[in-house]
Amino acid sequence: MSENFLRRYTLKCGPMGQPGFEIGNVRSAEETALHVSFSIEKSDAEASNTAKVQIWNLSERNLKLLEAKDCIVELKAGYGDNMALVLVGNVTSAVTTSDNADRMTELEVVDGRVALRDTDVSVSLNGAVNCMDVYAFLASQMGIPVVFAPDLTYRILPNGFSFVGSARNGLQKLTGCCGHSWSIQNQILQVTWPGRPVSVRGYLLNNDSGLIDVPKRVTLAATSGSTEQTNGWEIRYFLNGAIGINDIVMVESSVVSGYFRIQKITMDGDNLEGDWICTAQALEIPAAPVSVPQAEGDGIKKGDKVKVIRTTEQYGKTKGYQYAGGTFVCWYDVYDVIQVKGDRVVIGIGNTVTAAVNIGDLEKV
Repeated sequence: MSENFLRRYTLKCGPMGQPGFEIGNVRSAEETALHVSFSIEKSDAEASNTAKVQIWNLSERNLKLLEAKDCIVELKAGYGDNMALVLVGNVTSAVTTSDNADRMTELEVVDGRVALRDTDVSVSLNGAVNCMDVYAFLASQMGIPVVFAPDLTYRILPNGFSFVGSARNGLQKLTGCCGHSWSIQNQILQVTWPGRPVSVRGYLLNNDSGLIDVPKRVTLAATSGSTEQTNGWEIRYFLNGAIGINDIVMVESSVVSGYFRIQKITMDGDNLEGDWICTAQALEIPAAPVSVPQAEGDGIKKGDKVKVIRTTEQYGKTKGYQYAGGTFVCWYDVYDVIQVKGDRVVIGIGNTVTAAVNIGDLEKV
């Protein structure tokens, strides 16, 4: 891949909405640029991604700009004319030290820091409310765009939606209601099914397109919201910033061939030495949850018999969605209603509780 030798970066920094500075190979890959190294960590967790960026010999003027509150950093990196956005975030720390005859400034950067830290929401929506509209409202209050996975379905809240608190807690309440998952990637809110991709678009990774080394088999333990472990592969490839969290990759190698979802990425690079490398966890993609019509519970009450109608298949087991988020195994076809409180229904066998679920996920039998 000869184009991998034409490494190129541009880095913009400055206060939000005010003039800043830009350094790097702004006009071409052959242009002389300041020494920069970076290490970026991204995942699908409902938390901020982080990065460290080191810059050598910044001017006094540019160092002063970095002192502004919540200074924004935007880093693009790639080869020749093929560059992609690999990092957007707020500077949380800027420390300048001597490095022999040079001066090195290390930035700690957090993706979505201001949106998650500073956004408090007070919302009261009357009538039937589509949760997709609530997501859009929360994103607008946070000042960031939102991207929805194309296979999502959204719950209709027949009695409206009210919430006061941080935008983060609002997102967690909403995803718990709908069974979705959220994360912030390059200052964009992503909403997906847990473990599912955000787009149907995929990227091919093989020896010709940048895959290096032999993929390593990985197994991730079950999380608090699931009882099943997740399998996949650790892959390494030359930097490709277009491949992001929750994207699909088609991996072709001597040990594995198939489609996977990117769950975690570490991007490392230095424009003066070494390779620019991505190390990623590519996980198996579970089946999409069963899409069901929105329901209001058909008058479900304590003592009724019900079946779970919104489910997903994982590792040969049928699972339903818990009211507060996560899943549970549907061992039985029919359950007893133990308690009903608004749209929250506790089901089980006899008086033995199985789970609390949304009333719209149930059908009376």
